[in-house]
Amino acid sequence: MTPVAGSDLLRQMKISDRLLHISAGGNDGWDLYRKSKALIARGIPVAELTIGEHDVRTDPSILGAMDAAARAGHTGYSFGQGNPNLRESVAKRIAERTGTATNPGNILITPGGQAALFNSHMAACSIGDRALFIDPYYATYPGTIRSVGAVPVTVAALPEHGFQPQASAIAAQADGAASLLINSPNNPTCAVYSRETLDGIARVTKDHDLWLISDEVYDTQVWQGTHISPRSLPDMAERTLVVGSMSKSHAMTGSRCGWICGPEEVIQTLLDLTTNTTYGVAGFVQEAANFALNAGPDLETSVGAPFARRRQIALDLLARQNLVKASPPQGAMYMLLDIRATGLSGEEFGERLLAERRIAVMPGESFGSAGAGHIRVALTIADDDFAAAFAQVLDFAAQIVG
Repeated sequence: MTPVAGSDLLRQMKISDRLLHISAGGNDGWDLYRKSKALIARGIPVAELTIGEHDVRTDPSILGAMDAAARAGHTGYSFGQGNPNLRESVAKRIAERTGTATNPGNILITPGGQAALFNSHMAACSIGDRALFIDPYYATYPGTIRSVGAVPVTVAALPEHGFQPQASAIAAQADGAASLLINSPNNPTCAVYSRETLDGIARVTKDHDLWLISDEVYDTQVWQGTHISPRSLPDMAERTLVVGSMSKSHAMTGSRCGWICGPEEVIQTLLDLTTNTTYGVAGFVQEAANFALNAGPDLETSVGAPFARRRQIALDLLARQNLVKASPPQGAMYMLLDIRATGLSGEEFGERLLAERRIAVMPGESFGSAGAGHIRVALTIADDDFAAAFAQVLDFAAQIVG
């Protein structure tokens, strides 16, 4: 038999349909980000306003705790439900913030919020199940749902409703579905879901026997309104899986430490999944996360403070013109701008903005069809640089209109 060369063999082998199906052959929404990074790599300055990456990195006190934990020997296997002290701290935090009884048995520590999203859908959905999620959405949501073998189904939250999901729209898609994924404070719309909105969501999930997966990673970044965890609503704790993370609240994006809060029997079942996938989160990272959660609210406030300042900078600049509108920026580290008055799509506007002004933003279409005609601006560069770049965005829109 004639041996087959490596490259020829690779062409003959079949990659699994499960893997090829994750993106469904479409645009993953990150094209402008990749283009901006390529320009920066060539030495071309770009005002990078695409991703939600803190410009002020993890606090030195947290890094010190991480270093001390590693040097103390917390470098071995950490599979299982998670560090008991960390689970205790997470449970206490959730109970204090929501008024809902929570114990360490309700908590599973995961490698970041993304793993928690995947694991939650693995728990809620069987292969072929319909899994609902709100459009506009964080870019990984449909791929996460496809990754577990479920079928992603969008429910539009419209600008005219302040991007608050309507119960009637969810109910129209709910027959035969297994789960509903929501995100408040929301990325990319910056909406904080009202009690009325969440009551409607709770009613639909109970009427249609859905699991509710609630992505609450921005719960410390609320600028207007009040964050309400749907798990705290009547009869919702037993059908809600809450996704949390250290990434946004404590600027620990690269540390990959998050959690699921849910019914104890679900958490116990998910242990089989973690044992056969991630084997847990590094022990020294969990020790640092526990230190961070017990450092008090001032640390979380300091992490969010730059975004509150830049939000106000943007609002002041928006008030000086009447062409570009902002969706109500109630929470999170972004601002979603309505640029439909320019006559351009979000993708067209973003492409030209990068080419002509060297400013990188995310097109609203990256987050689904309901975001069409919008761009998302991340509040993630230094105040003066942000003010200059944001003013350029508004000037560019005015230039287009003439």
